[in-house]
Amino acid sequence: MTYVIGKPCIDVMDRACVDECPVDCIYEGGRALYIHPDECVDCGACEPVCPVDAIYYEDDLPEELQPYLDDNAAFFTETLPGRDGPLGSPGGAGKLGALGVDTPLVAAEPRAEGAEGG
Repeated sequence: MTYVIGKPCIDVMDRACVDECPVDCIYEGGRALYIHPDECVDCGACEPVCPVDAIYYEDDLPEELQPYLDDNAAFFTETLPGRDGPLGSPGGAGKLGALGVDTPLVAAEPRAEGAEGG
């Protein structure tokens, strides 16, 4: 089981969850954050600090956010645009910094009002 970051994080990426995570398993894409399902220890520290209620325990994920369960995993298991291969399990987000790329699900979302990029 794991925690999942859903659609409300897109173009917000507050990062309070990153600061709270004791195992450094929340990775930064281009427009969203992603929790590594194998590195997450299910402590729940990230969930209450999220200002947009984007983080849910896998079993509590609302129906409309269910696609983000597989999407969080896909960030680590699929080859994303501009990458040589899957990210895998690098053992901590801090080593990598912002990756600047997202899964197709996140990339396809319209930009939030006032969000940079294009």
